[in-house]
Amino acid sequence: MSDQNPYGDNNSYGSNPQEDPRIQKTSLPSYQPTMPALPGYGLPPQGGQPPAVAPGGWQHGGPPQPQYGPGATLMTIGDIAVTEAGIMTPAGLLPLRGAVWTVSDMSRTESKTPTYAVVLAVIFTLACLVGLFFMLIKENVTTGYAQVTVNSGGKYHATMIPVRSPQDIYAITQQVNYARSLSA
Repeated sequence: MSDQNPYGDNNSYGSNPQEDPRIQKTSLPSYQPTMPALPGYGLPPQGGQPPAVAPGGWQHGGPPQPQYGPGATLMTIGDIAVTEAGIMTPAGLLPLRGAVWTVSDMSRTESKTPTYAVVLAVIFTLACLVGLFFMLIKENVTTGYAQVTVNSGGKYHATMIPVRSPQDIYAITQQVNYARSLSA
């Protein structure tokens, strides 16, 4: 075993790393960028101006850039936000005036016998024939989605919103009607 301590303060390595013979000396800086700087990374540009934002959609080179536009968010439907300036979607900013909104109900409501009613029917049928009345218990279960689409300025976006009751479809339809009134 060696008596050199790599973690200690012995003088075998010297006090200055530049004097260490095991360190390869080069004239290159310690960090060499291998790719040009991509937009969206690093420090913001100088001058206080926000960076130029490319038109909507996915852009190569970093995380999505924020849309610098005036206006407060008036409402949201799924991933569609209606602002005073326009309609913000993952596909980009769409003009508010003249937008065409559609809503499609893709849900279904089923009536079925719950599990507890079947168990009670089996238990009370063995005791007496009254247990068969438990099979008359039914519950309504709504499953599916509501599809909301917006078409404006040559761009199209659709979103799917989960539905758990018929009241959800009513609420989504009312939101789309409000968005239609803003687009008129």
